Amino acid sequence: MGREQTDIVIAGGGIAGLCAALGLGTSGFDVTLVTPEPAPDGTVRDQRSTAYLQPAQELLLEIGLWPALAPLATPLQSLQIIDSIGTPAVERTRRLFDAAELSGDPFGWNIPNTQMIAALHAAIARAPNITLRHGTGFAAMTPRDASGIIRLTDGTSIEAKLLVGADGRGSHVREAAGIAVHTNRYGQKALAFAVTHSAPHGNISTEIYNQGGPFTTVPLPDQDGKPASAIVWMNPGAEAQALAAMDAPAFNEAITARSCGVLGQMTLASTRQLWPIISQRAQALTAQRCALVAEAAHVLPPIGAQGLNTSLADIAALITAAAKYPNDPGTPQALAAYARARQGDIAARVAAIDLYNRVTASGAPIAQTLRLAGLKAVHGLPFLRQQVMKAGLGSH
Repeated sequence: MGREQTDIVIAGGGIAGLCAALGLGTSGFDVTLVTPEPAPDGTVRDQRSTAYLQPAQELLLEIGLWPALAPLATPLQSLQIIDSIGTPAVERTRRLFDAAELSGDPFGWNIPNTQMIAALHAAIARAPNITLRHGTGFAAMTPRDASGIIRLTDGTSIEAKLLVGADGRGSHVREAAGIAVHTNRYGQKALAFAVTHSAPHGNISTEIYNQGGPFTTVPLPDQDGKPASAIVWMNPGAEAQALAAMDAPAFNEAITARSCGVLGQMTLASTRQLWPIISQRAQALTAQRCALVAEAAHVLPPIGAQGLNTSLADIAALITAAAKYPNDPGTPQALAAYARARQGDIAARVAAIDLYNRVTASGAPIAQTLRLAGLKAVHGLPFLRQQVMKAGLGSH
């Protein structure tokens, strides 16, 4: 029996990898996605949600996924920034950034990860040119002039014109390609969970800054008739672990106090997930017959919904570059076009979010003064306010 052949192999079965598979498949390529994870069985493993900003929604529309997602999506019409200080948190000022200043659309739409993954799997199941191989991962690649031989962890191999590494921050594809990575560690951890609350969210996402890191609320559909939001709370590692271990009544009081009561009394409505905060950037986005996307290429702290939205910008650029070379999506010209489209934006976003995280999480008086003055200055100048909102959505 001859070796399996396809146009593109994607390593990684998370949201980014599945979006890449659907997008490249929709463009007409034969795609095989490999992931060591088992096939979904309906069990809810990820209780987080993700805010998809306008450019990401445009990609989801282009690949035919948005009609299934729109009924599940909670619009994010406004972003509210609150600057606070002390424990318990005392509000110093707040500013509202409204998407209506830019267009008739919301800044984005919040969708639970489990529903997003289910919609992606359903769409891929209908695509005859996309194959999902669960339970086997990427092991090695031998690049050649016209293709690459990709060996998998089950001992089989596939010949493909392009290998896409979407296999996360510890990417085996990146390592095999010999691409170095630069990592910043902050000593922070993020808690992610859902809450119900006594006051309506009004489709407003809120970031509340204080020493240790932001406390972010993102609107969700009502749960059991009560307003609900997804929360991401960043803290120094030891504090985050202590919070994760609190009993529910004590945790409810802690989150209500940390939120400055912006949504009234908060009540935990899910399990708590904990993960370390880093920023990371691969020193190159491509190698021979190989492209990196999403967290294989960059990792950002969860601030301003930049993480997965930057990943989907990678995927949109890769689809565009590959479509110009329909007979060979892994040609050096296609890979160079992808790298040109993304490397500057990625470098700028990693640097900006790194600095922003350090300043907003600092307890130093000068940093807290700068944080307060910066928020007032940005909001107080209409042109600057609009430029910052556009940059947050993905404009250069």
